[in-house]
Amino acid sequence: MRIIMLVMAVVSLVGLSGCYSKQSGLKAYNGPEVTRVIILKGDRRMHLMHGKKALKSYDIDLGFAPEGHKQFEGDGRTPEGRYFVDRRNPNSAFHLSLGISYPNAQDRARAAAAGTSPGGDIFIHGGPRRMDPQGGDWTAGCVSVSDNEIENVFAMVRTGTPVDIYR
Repeated sequence: MRIIMLVMAVVSLVGLSGCYSKQSGLKAYNGPEVTRVIILKGDRRMHLMHGKKALKSYDIDLGFAPEGHKQFEGDGRTPEGRYFVDRRNPNSAFHLSLGISYPNAQDRARAAAAGTSPGGDIFIHGGPRRMDPQGGDWTAGCVSVSDNEIENVFAMVRTGTPVDIYR
C-alpha cells in the first residue's frame, strides 16, 4: 500500500511540475479576436485589428534597411505584402515572438530568379538585447516592439492571423 501511495505521489508531482513553465507567466487575453495585423512601415506603426477597429496600436522598429520589400537573405529589409502568423515562440531570444510566414511562393520565386536565398525567420518580437544595436530600425528584417508590448501582442494574436505589411 505504501508503494502505491508513493508512486501516486511521484506521478502527481511530475504532473504538477509540467504545469509550471515560462508559459505559465504569459498574459491572458479575453477580448475581441484580432482578425488582422496591419504593419505600416513608413509610419513605424502596427495595428491589431478586429474587423475595421484597431484594438491596439504600437510604435515599431524594423529591419536596419527598412526601405523596400525584402529581396534576399541578409538584406536587412522587412518584407511587404500579405503573410500569416505561422508559429508562436514563448522561448524567443527576443522575449517572445510570433513568426510571419515569409517567404511565400512569390518571394521564393523572385529570389530563385535572382540566384539568391529569400531568407526567412521573420518575426514580430520584443525589444533589443544588450548586444543588439540600440535605437530605431535595428532588426535583421523583423518587426520589434518593447518586451512589455510583445507580451500583450503574444496574448492577443493567434496562429493563422493575417499580417499585412505596407510601405
